[in-house]
Amino acid sequence: MMEMSHSEVAPATVVIKLAGKLMLGPEGDQIVTLVDNLLGQGKRLFIFDLAAVGAIDSTGIGRFISSFNKIMAVGGEMRMAGATGHVFQSFRVSLLDKIFRFYPNVEAAL
Repeated sequence: MMEMSHSEVAPATVVIKLAGKLMLGPEGDQIVTLVDNLLGQGKRLFIFDLAAVGAIDSTGIGRFISSFNKIMAVGGEMRMAGATGHVFQSFRVSLLDKIFRFYPNVEAAL
């Protein structure tokens, strides 16, 4: 089960807080849909708060790759905050820690 909420913390800057498991299944599609909608509203800096994410699989990671491509296509920026343990390792193993910018928490990402 995945939970998602978002808030605009500064002009054109949004924090998307995720919790639970980012796995195969339709729930994760919400991430890409939300990014599309927010890009349409002019948001350009996206911070994904992963502190409460307990598990992620390749499908979950794929959602971030898809979001990253959309954000970069309009000159935006994506930052990852609070990823630890297995979740961070999942990004590291796929070398995405070299592409996505990781921060210890949302405050640092801002």
